[in-house]
Amino acid sequence: MNFTETDKKIIRALQSDFPICSEPYKVIAEDIGISQEELLQRLEDMKKEGILRKMGAVLRHVEVGFKANALVVWVVPPEKMDEVAAKMCAHSEVTHCYDRNTAPDWPYNFYTMIHMDSKESCIEFARELSKETGIDQYELQFTEREWKKTSMQYFME
Repeated sequence: MNFTETDKKIIRALQSDFPICSEPYKVIAEDIGISQEELLQRLEDMKKEGILRKMGAVLRHVEVGFKANALVVWVVPPEKMDEVAAKMCAHSEVTHCYDRNTAPDWPYNFYTMIHMDSKESCIEFARELSKETGIDQYELQFTEREWKKTSMQYFME
């Protein structure tokens, strides 16, 4: 796709802070100099073309009060993957949930990220997920230091 200058303005606008108001798309459109209808149509077109996959918030977990976060790695039988994923994703404490390839010395094929108020809470929550899903082979990997909390930036001047 060849991006127009308006497309680039839209992409730049969506990479920055999202307006916290009752009509955020209207505010973005006005800042760009187009109508809200045109903005929404262009976003829909970008989605249909596969250019825009998703829009989401970046949670700065420490700033909102979470003191501990852990990547929990699981060994999930492939035939149970969808069932386990649905159960784990149903919990608001699980912010990321995805499957991964294994390696000869790394049997874990399913990952969840959880954010809580303490390491102990993370450990207890992982135990609860284990009981609920019947998956008992897992490990918690706690974050020691955060290196980056930014998204890709496109069409920046």
